[in-house]
Amino acid sequence: MDVKVWWLKMSKYIPVIGLEVHCELKSNSKNFSTGKNGNGDVNTNLSVVDIGYPGILPCVNKEAVKKSIMVALALNSTVPEKLTFDRKNYYYPDLPKGYQITQFHNPIGTNGFVMINVDGVHKKIDIHDTHLEEDTANMDHLSTYSLIDYNRACVPLLETVSEPCISSSKEAIAYLEALRNIFLYLDASDARADLGQIRVDVNVSMKKEEDTELGTRVEMKNINSFSTVKEVIEVEIKRQTEILEAGGIIKQETRRYDETTNTTIRMRKKEGSIDYKYFVEPNIPRIKIDPKWLEEIKSEIPTLPNERLKTYMEKYGLSEYDGKILVRNKDISDYFNKCLFLGINPKIASNWITTEVMSVINKESINIKDLFLTPERLLQIVRALEANTISSKQAKELFALTLKENAEPNALIEKYGMKQLDNDDELEVIIKNILDNNASQIEAYWNGKTNMFNYFVGQTMKETRGKANPVKAKEIISRELDARK
Repeated sequence: MDVKVWWLKMSKYIPVIGLEVHCELKSNSKNFSTGKNGNGDVNTNLSVVDIGYPGILPCVNKEAVKKSIMVALALNSTVPEKLTFDRKNYYYPDLPKGYQITQFHNPIGTNGFVMINVDGVHKKIDIHDTHLEEDTANMDHLSTYSLIDYNRACVPLLETVSEPCISSSKEAIAYLEALRNIFLYLDASDARADLGQIRVDVNVSMKKEEDTELGTRVEMKNINSFSTVKEVIEVEIKRQTEILEAGGIIKQETRRYDETTNTTIRMRKKEGSIDYKYFVEPNIPRIKIDPKWLEEIKSEIPTLPNERLKTYMEKYGLSEYDGKILVRNKDISDYFNKCLFLGINPKIASNWITTEVMSVINKESINIKDLFLTPERLLQIVRALEANTISSKQAKELFALTLKENAEPNALIEKYGMKQLDNDDELEVIIKNILDNNASQIEAYWNGKTNMFNYFVGQTMKETRGKANPVKAKEIISRELDARK
C-alpha cells in the first residue's frame, strides 16, 4: 500500500471534495468591454470599463455567452430561458470597480454532470452550476509591495462548480482532465494552466462514513496546476484527519498551499455569499435565450471525448488504454479520424499514432498539426508496408526520413532505394552463398542449436543491406537447410 495514503486507509474519516474551476474563454474582446482579450505588454489591453472609470457601462460579450452555453450543454446542464448578471461586492486591488460582474441567481448552466473513469470504475461527478463572469487583474506580490497588471481584468471567465461528491485526489484529477478536454474540444478555451487560463479552488471536508451531514469545509484558492491540486488535496486530507482524530475541530477558513513546506497555511476566514452582498447588476438587462440560437449552438457541438472513446472501442476494436491516449487531445483524435477516413486500418493507425507519432510530438513539444507526417503521408507508409514494398524496419526509417526531409514517403522510397528485395531467384543466390560459407553453423543448427536460423536471417539482411523481404528470406533459408540435411 502507498505509504502516503496508509493513514487514510486506517482512518474512520472519509474525504469529501468539491472543485471550483475557473477557465478563461477565447474571444476577441473582453466580457463586458471592448478591451482586447489576450496577452500583451503590461497594462496595455485596457478600456475604461476594465479599470473602473466613473460612469462606465458594461456590454455583454455575445461570443462569451455562446461559448458558455456550449460548455454548459456539453456538461449535460440545463440552460435557462433568461440570463441575468449580478454584482459580487468585495474590495481588493485586483478588482478596480470594487465589484465583480458575475452570475449568482441565474447561472448559465445548472444541474450538470460529467463521467469519469478511475482505475476501471466509472463515476458520475455532479455539477452544481456553470456561470459566466469577468476575471480579475493579475497581481505580482513582491517583498514589500505588489504590482498589478490589469490586462486580465474583465476577460471572460467561466466558473464550473462541482457538487461535493469527489472522494480522492485521483478522482479530482480525472474530473479536471475531463473538464479541460471539453473546453479544448469545444475550442472554448486553450485551458493552459501555465498561463493562468485555468485555475482551481479546492474545497475539502472530512466526515465519518455513517454521517449524513458534511464536515466543515476548508477552501484552498487559485491553484494553477493539476499536479498541485493533487498535492493540496492529499496534504489537506491528512491535516484535517489528524486534527479530528486528536479530538480537535476544523475551522471554516480559506487557506493557501506552501510548496516549500508542503503544507496549507491559513489566509482568512471563509467568506459566504452573505459577505459579498450579491445583488442584480443594474446596468445589464435580462437576456432572453432565443430557442433557435440555442439549437444552432447545440448543432455546433462536436463529438466529445467520451463519445469518441466509446466509438473507438466498440466500433473499431481499440483497447481502452489506446482510446484514451487518442481522445486526450482533440487534434490527435482528429488526426486519427482522418486516418480512418483515408482507409487506414484502425488498429494500425492507432499503433502508429500512440507510438511513433506521440513519441515525436512529446519529444519536440509540437502540435500534431505541425507534424510533417500528415495522415495522407502515413497512408503511403502503411500501404508500402502492406504491399511488402518495404519492411517494418524500413517503415520506421521512412517515417523518420519523412519528418526530416518533409517529403512524400513514396518519393523517398525511390530516392533511397528502399524497395524490398523479394525476387525469389535473387534471394536464393544470396542465401545459397551464405550457407556455403557457414558449414559449421549449419552443422550446429542440425545438432539442435535452432537459434542459428536467426543467424542466417541476420546474415541475409546484412548482405542485402536490410532490403530482403524477411518472410521470403525465411522461407528460402528453411528450404535450403532442409535440402542440405
